[in-house]
Amino acid sequence: MKITFIVIFTFLFLLFANILYALDSLEILSGYLVEEMKYEKDSKGVPLLVSLGFDGRPLFSKIGINTKGRIDFIIEPFINTIFEPKNNVEGGANFLVKYVFPLSERFQPYFKGGLGALYMSQHVAEQGTQYNFLPQGALGFHFFVKENVAITCEYRHRHLSNAGFKKPNKGIDAKLYLGGISFFFK
Repeated sequence: MKITFIVIFTFLFLLFANILYALDSLEILSGYLVEEMKYEKDSKGVPLLVSLGFDGRPLFSKIGINTKGRIDFIIEPFINTIFEPKNNVEGGANFLVKYVFPLSERFQPYFKGGLGALYMSQHVAEQGTQYNFLPQGALGFHFFVKENVAITCEYRHRHLSNAGFKKPNKGIDAKLYLGGISFFFK
């Protein structure tokens, strides 16, 4: 039993250390969330997202795609606190691809998109399950206040759906207005 624990701990430590070594950026975003319901009152809440960015340019250059801008792969754990119409908590993770346009050293707009998974603590009439998927897209920008630190603003649209695994599956569209700080390491 002790050896199993040591092997698992060592594996997780090495995996985590490797992820941190490869980490290219860290963003902490929060703001305002509105979920547009069909059968109930719209939900409103406060999202909190932590984006872990990894440089995708080496992979894309191996397949012959070279760009002026940055291409990042993002793992984004999040938790959303819903305060209206009922208290609710949503948690999950997003897996996104982001392209940053290098317009200038200080101002860099971007777009990103991808898919996430979410668990809601509350049952809603629109969805037959509390486990759902989140296809989404976003537009935003970084405004650099230091060489490796930027203020970030973003608008994100997401669609919540259980992909037809359980009825009903009416879907919930959401708008997220986000702001935060971004740190770049490489």
